[in-house]
Amino acid sequence: MFWYQQPPKNGLKLIVSSSTWSQNTYEDGYSEAKFEVSRESSNYFVMTIKNLTLKDEAMYFCAASDR
Repeated sequence: MFWYQQPPKNGLKLIVSSSTWSQNTYEDGYSEAKFEVSRESSNYFVMTIKNLTLKDEAMYFCAASDR
């Protein structure tokens, strides 16, 4: 599972990638303290954005891959 952020008038930025077999991998500038990803089951992931501020205004997308 891949989670992306798209701030207004900007391109997509990868936040974190998750899988059932490894730890979450965060991109530079992003952390678990702000963007917490939990696995509800092997096929169900949830990302929670903590302590929202105006800087977090964006569209958020997830993408899945079976590879």
